[in-house]
Amino acid sequence: MPHLTLLTRPGCHLCDDARDVVTGVIRELDAAASAVQVTLEEKSILDDEALLARYSEEVPVLMIDGRVHNIWRIDPERLRTALTAG
Repeated sequence: MPHLTLLTRPGCHLCDDARDVVTGVIRELDAAASAVQVTLEEKSILDDEALLARYSEEVPVLMIDGRVHNIWRIDPERLRTALTAG
């Protein structure tokens, strides 16, 4: 089961866009009754000094199972492929 972590910052319009893309892809997978079940966690980099130091200029950041998948803009097709491959 892939675990997605979306690193965001309040007031970030790219973060809002990324959240919409990620939740849209998850909804598509659910609607298609795919075998892929995904968990999603959203973290504000402002709540974690290490995340703020590392990603202050790169949010949003989408991680899949702890590895960076995308920064700034999330491509829905690339995400869908990453989640369904394997």
